Amino acid sequence: MRWRGRRMSDNVEDQTGRGGMGFPMGGGRLPIGGKGGLGCGGLVIVIVLALVFGVDPMQLLGGLSQQGGVPTQQQAPATPGEGQGCERSDLHRFSCTVLADTEDTWNRIFQQSGQDYPEPTLVFYAGQGHSGCGAAQSATGPFYCPADQKIYIDTSFFDQLEKQLGAGGDFAQAYVIAHEVGHHVQTITGLSNDLRQQQARVSKAEGNALQVKMELQADCYAGLWARTVQQQLEPGDIEEALTAANAIGDDRLQRQSQGYVVPDSFTHGTSAQRMAWFKRGYDTGDPNQCDTFSARKL
Repeated sequence: MRWRGRRMSDNVEDQTGRGGMGFPMGGGRLPIGGKGGLGCGGLVIVIVLALVFGVDPMQLLGGLSQQGGVPTQQQAPATPGEGQGCERSDLHRFSCTVLADTEDTWNRIFQQSGQDYPEPTLVFYAGQGHSGCGAAQSATGPFYCPADQKIYIDTSFFDQLEKQLGAGGDFAQAYVIAHEVGHHVQTITGLSNDLRQQQARVSKAEGNALQVKMELQADCYAGLWARTVQQQLEPGDIEEALTAANAIGDDRLQRQSQGYVVPDSFTHGTSAQRMAWFKRGYDTGDPNQCDTFSARKL
């Protein structure tokens, strides 16, 4: 993806070096792994816990590293305070550029219907941080917190999906961020709250099925965003995003971690579904085509 020299978002905070505060709220986000990151054994634990607790494996594994001319994790000297995180490294600058692109996309879409788009904030942290949803731990990787409408990224985990699951490339990283922005869109439109209320009234299996629809819609929104930046794409970018979507399908992760799949426990959709909905968003560029709740199964 061609990103250098382009606008970076101002909606950025930097918690790097500050340390964490508080404890995780709710189940699922557990501190896993040591200072050196996850090994192969750690990966299995992460995947199993993600499936057991219904957490997005994307959040536990983090984002993706890039191949050939990609942002690296070489850090610039830390600058305390908010709004400084973009200049820490190429990887941080890349993330801020992608966020800016999503702002342009969703501001335009909301304006077309006469609405304002409250932009989310991207928060960088290292090792430990704090969010409106509780403590942010390095093992959680990128995640969206609806309580404060912020996206949290520990960039040291941007290479885990590539190393452990074979999905790399800078546009795969962009897909991670755009997916989390999709959850922000669901929050500010009230869809997330409606879904939680529905889940409280149904069985666990039915609740999981609703959660799958939520995640697939975020994938579709990520694909929609990708279409709006076509002029910045390079050969292979869309394939990188599809490879990432394939790598984090519930069926593939369950098969890798336990040797069999349990469809009723799916919370994010199969590899085929995740790729199909990303592709639908990319092919149509129409948010109305991302209605996973009304559409027939893909």
